[in-house]
Amino acid sequence: METTTLPLDGITVVAFEQAVSAPYATRMLADLGARVIKVERPGVGDFTRHFDRDAGGLATHFVWLNRNKESVALDVKDPASRPALEALLDRADIVIQNLAPGAAERLGLDAEALVAARPGQIAIDISGYGHDGPNRHRRAYDLLVQAEAGSCASTGWPGRPARPAIPSADVGSGLMAVVAALAALRDRERHGRGAPIHVNMFDVTTDFLGFALLHAHYTGQERVPHGMSSPTVAPYSAYPTRDGRQVVLGTTNDGEWQRLTRDLLDRADLAEEPAYATNEQRWHHTDVIDAEIARWTSAHDAQDICDRADAAGIGSAILRSVPEAARHRELEERGRWADVPSPVGPVASLLPPFDLGSAPARLDGVPGLGEHTEKILAELGVEHA
Repeated sequence: METTTLPLDGITVVAFEQAVSAPYATRMLADLGARVIKVERPGVGDFTRHFDRDAGGLATHFVWLNRNKESVALDVKDPASRPALEALLDRADIVIQNLAPGAAERLGLDAEALVAARPGQIAIDISGYGHDGPNRHRRAYDLLVQAEAGSCASTGWPGRPARPAIPSADVGSGLMAVVAALAALRDRERHGRGAPIHVNMFDVTTDFLGFALLHAHYTGQERVPHGMSSPTVAPYSAYPTRDGRQVVLGTTNDGEWQRLTRDLLDRADLAEEPAYATNEQRWHHTDVIDAEIARWTSAHDAQDICDRADAAGIGSAILRSVPEAARHRELEERGRWADVPSPVGPVASLLPPFDLGSAPARLDGVPGLGEHTEKILAELGVEHA
């Protein structure tokens, strides 16, 4: 039976946020039904509001991250705003911030101070390097952290590191904050206590590096980046096609290698070659194997290769541009695009990346700067400073 109640209905989140990490976390919480009140600097707001005007006059960053939220323009540095700020904090189940290093502490908005004043509150600090390490004073944007954490050196080609296109330090820390918030809400249900929570982008990025970081830890060596290929699995790469595209083919185990060579390439000689029997052996012969696969893919069109790969039980994909991805049949045929309200009219937004089954997706608007200030201050019973 369908219901309009989302899991976090009744939970209030107050956010002192900017850029990506905290706004991504609060957007996910809002998608789950929480009321998110975004506190912004009067006249300026979240600086991502001003990155571009490509979303019908709004910034694409801001539209991506700020649907389902309410905006309050409040100068938290002004003592005259303190009564409104305290009243707002009193209403909050969760407070989240990713202000510049030291700013939250100076304002009394850091996790420890908030939970000390309100023991039932869940307060989350998102930072670049944590609150107790040697780099806690440093500004941290996604690219800076990915560079420090080895992610950029693991991307690209030998001697040519690259910025990963997905801001995984930002998005990852936002997701980890959501996971921690949900766990803390569950703990509060059982024990009645809140929690100060710390999430930092460096820890998240090094955790995401996973096997690459563990390999370096044990061997002292760095796996050479391979562009569109894998540094550990073979074959697993992008190959040219007859129609001028590139198709990605990959095997993750020896059984798939046998299907690839026998059923897709029709190359029993490769399947029976003792030197290619295991992934570790194949990886040492990557150049030769890739050349053989490229010779075959160059004689076929990309979609034909994918169809044949599907029939053979081999993973495949066409290397697509971002504009192609935006028009991908997966998004269009499954109705993944929707319009949400905004100060400039309806703007496009992807549906939340989860299907709760019991309730439709929440698609409230992207707020204008300070759009909800008067309404929320009236709710709190305080006057505008």
